[in-house]
Amino acid sequence: MILRPHHVAKLGAAWMPFADAASEGLPLGQLMRLALFQLSVGMAQVLMLGTLNRVMIVELHVPATLVALMIAIPVLVAPFRALIGHRSDHHRSAIGWKRVPYLWFGSLWQMGGLAVMPFALMVLSGDQVRGPEWAGPALAGVAFLMTGIGMHMTQTAGLALACDRASDETRPRVVAVLYVMYLCGMGISALVVGFLLRDFAPLTLVRVVQGCGLATLILNVIALWKQEKVRPMTKAERAAPMPSFTAAWADLAGQTGVIRLLATVVLGTLAFNMQDVLLEPYGGQILGLSVAKTTLLTALWSLGALGGFFYAARARGADPFRLAALGLVAGLAAFSAVIFAGALASTGLFFAGAFAIGFGAGVFGVAMLGAAMTLPGAAGLAMGAFGAAQATAAGLAVFCGGALRDGVQHLAALGWFGPIGTPALGYTFVYHLEIGLIFATLIVMGPLVRLRRLTAPPAQTLNLTEFPT
Repeated sequence: MILRPHHVAKLGAAWMPFADAASEGLPLGQLMRLALFQLSVGMAQVLMLGTLNRVMIVELHVPATLVALMIAIPVLVAPFRALIGHRSDHHRSAIGWKRVPYLWFGSLWQMGGLAVMPFALMVLSGDQVRGPEWAGPALAGVAFLMTGIGMHMTQTAGLALACDRASDETRPRVVAVLYVMYLCGMGISALVVGFLLRDFAPLTLVRVVQGCGLATLILNVIALWKQEKVRPMTKAERAAPMPSFTAAWADLAGQTGVIRLLATVVLGTLAFNMQDVLLEPYGGQILGLSVAKTTLLTALWSLGALGGFFYAARARGADPFRLAALGLVAGLAAFSAVIFAGALASTGLFFAGAFAIGFGAGVFGVAMLGAAMTLPGAAGLAMGAFGAAQATAAGLAVFCGGALRDGVQHLAALGWFGPIGTPALGYTFVYHLEIGLIFATLIVMGPLVRLRRLTAPPAQTLNLTEFPT
């Protein structure tokens, strides 16, 4: 039997999960091309948090504390995403473009940071002939800051452009496509960069990182090409004063429930992300698992998150805050399982806890995305506010998780906690703190359930393709 176009059409969107993300204003081809900017952002994320993290510590022998400081620098830019989004909402240009200029300059910042980064890292490692000793840390800090500015600017403007062009019905699914492309960018670049750096050499590092910078520019130029229509502005329109960011933020924050929603995102992200740097060391140090077995934790977490997405997809018409509460409750059980796994020396309970953490985080993330997509105000400011809250909380969570574990373990070694000062104490302290943060998130989010019931329209159907950003 020959497969003809009308046969494919009969399959429907159920067999092509992203087909229903297209609309008249944003055809599927243009959507997939626009999503390429997420590949470059995912690639930069993998470089800074994964590959270069390992290279600086192992091959370049940079102190771990200095490495952590460098990686944390891009987080400093995250709170300014709301300002970037607001500026792109009201950008003045003769041809009427609002988002494309921010995509372009974000690409330049990101490429420029990656272009100078390998040389800065080699100076940071001590390979310096002349000049002040602070030159290495200063150059590396500037490189990471430039890359962070570019990532946040590109992602904020790109998401806002996608929201502008999508219809109200398809907007959540469009953002979902962009998130999937972000994951693809992380996965593909991790494999490619890891393969290219398997035999490390300083010149190879320069070639790979600068190649990623060139790929960033190419991908982003393809992504932004002809994505925004030319709408010539009159001189009067260009001369009109730009609305104040303070006033726009006050208007958004003054909407009922907005601040509480953003606070829920911050607390929930802190609750689920503080374990990011601790789960594998906990399995190796406390349970004695091999490197191969602890590597499975990431896969289990991902499977759990995927299970959370499937569950959220079946919860059609559910209130997003009630759904988020279910994810938080799953997190309570997950962290309890991880804590008891150490006390009982149970590998199975530990793996089950890792899976449940992913499930809870997945359900919570999807639910909060559904709520955040209804934030009032201009798309750039709304997406920037949500992205700033999430990115800042994620960065703080990773730093606080590692710092608290080290601090408690140091005090335990000094005998502050007496007989309970075991090697597991630093880890379990953080896990108990995450349980406390989950309760705090439930308390903050509680009034939103009643508020939505009284004021919000019926909940939209939540599809499998609606992943969190």
